[in-house]
Amino acid sequence: MNKIKYIFVLLITFLSCKDEPKQFSAEALNDTFIAQNGDEVTFQSILDKHQGKTIVIDVWASWCSDCIKGMPKVKALQANNPEIGYVFLSLDREQGAWQRGIAKYQVNGDHYFMPNAKDCDFADFLNISWIPRYLVINKAGEIVVFNVIEADDDKLIKAIKN
Repeated sequence: MNKIKYIFVLLITFLSCKDEPKQFSAEALNDTFIAQNGDEVTFQSILDKHQGKTIVIDVWASWCSDCIKGMPKVKALQANNPEIGYVFLSLDREQGAWQRGIAKYQVNGDHYFMPNAKDCDFADFLNISWIPRYLVINKAGEIVVFNVIEADDDKLIKAIKN
């Protein structure tokens, strides 16, 4: 029986140790978002806007209690690292709620609405299972943090300091 448990644990460990991507897929880069001014933009153009800078991406929604509870950590991160680009991608159900959430929670950074929410190429690439979800893109445009759920996660802090 112990051998079966051991094999099962090894199998689960092996299957869950999938390498995290270092680059976005072409489909994710070509996915479209809505900017605050109403323009439709590609994810690639969002990254291009911050080219040469470290970027923290926060996937959130105004209805998400964990996202709201995490905002003080995001604000602390921004206060301590003003040179970083901050991109917020909203999974709100409609644009009005998204805009009201930005104003209500005084979220500073570049904001984009995901019109198809989790039913799009970008969300498929991320395999979103929880929000908030943070990513870090380094100055070379590589994904150096793919999946953390706290803005003060040690992995995220270390990545933006490098």
